[in-house]
Amino acid sequence: MLSMGAPAVVNPYNALAHSQSIGYISSHIGPNIFSCKLLSRGSSKSLAVTPDEPSDTREKSPVSNRLRLGGLGEDGLSYKEKFVIRCYEVGINKTATIETIANLMQEVGGNHAQCLGYSTDGFSTTTAMRKMHLIWVSSRMHIEVYKYPAWSDVVEIETWVQADGMVRTRRDWIIKDCANGEIIGRATSKWVMMNEDTRKLQRVSDDVREEYLVYCPTTLRLAFPEENNNSLKKIAKLEDPAEYSRLGLVPRRSDLDMNKHVNNVTYIGWALESIPPEIIDTHELEAITLDYKRECQHDDIVDSLTSHEPISDSVITKNNQLATNKKDGEYLTPFLHLLRSSTDGLEINRARTEWRKKAEK
Repeated sequence: MLSMGAPAVVNPYNALAHSQSIGYISSHIGPNIFSCKLLSRGSSKSLAVTPDEPSDTREKSPVSNRLRLGGLGEDGLSYKEKFVIRCYEVGINKTATIETIANLMQEVGGNHAQCLGYSTDGFSTTTAMRKMHLIWVSSRMHIEVYKYPAWSDVVEIETWVQADGMVRTRRDWIIKDCANGEIIGRATSKWVMMNEDTRKLQRVSDDVREEYLVYCPTTLRLAFPEENNNSLKKIAKLEDPAEYSRLGLVPRRSDLDMNKHVNNVTYIGWALESIPPEIIDTHELEAITLDYKRECQHDDIVDSLTSHEPISDSVITKNNQLATNKKDGEYLTPFLHLLRSSTDGLEINRARTEWRKKAEK
């Protein structure tokens, strides 16, 4: 996760907890445009890694930057990179999984930071943040995929960061099919600052704000409309008894990131573990929203619970299936998800998903 060697957290949201829920996610997917150095607005040059980085990192970074199929946009604010979908990144449908999409988003966020010459230690913090032992933690993630790329398809992902009020920062993404330029996915996320030592949330100070605002668009740019979109929809807590469950999920070694905390993509997989097989067989995921509540470590045991979204928020289709109405007239099937600790029942993550019928072959 975000903090190296962090102690276990029983209640990590002591400050601002009444309005901000948080979760620990690999910092690569967060607001990774922070560094000791700042570029002038509009610059598209890559900087060398800052002097406080280890020498071996300084030597490796230029090579990796040259090999990547990506770089800053003309304004020096957003970052774009192309990826070929590999065979191990697709599922039984021969298309990329939602975990693949999330991993590529994470990679683009980290590469954005490195392209700007920012710290490559996985923290992506500013000079002021490091002095105050502050880190970024994610409070919310929303991903929509309109068409899943297939094996050997090439996608281009663009990302950028901007301020979001006085206490949060956001990172957005646009995903395009390189074959035709079609937008096939969008995503947005919200981030808050936490003190690495006390585990309390902290407001973004003027010193920190001045360090990263130089890289934010001068006019608000959003992957989704500011109003009337599901990225803003509040997720109701799923109450017992859940319709479907998968109990006793244990983090594998491969689920841990460089900071020895469960990686954010694992949360997505866990939430989907309790989706009923009949939905997996006949539908594909169109949208997922996640609210992160607390971190999960390697020795935690997790329960995954899923239920249909309450009927008050949905409609009944002619096949007697609970669904929400889609703009183009098709129906989406919505679910609520809850990840909780098996030992004490504490909430780890809540999520909402929408599923569309698979196209007939």
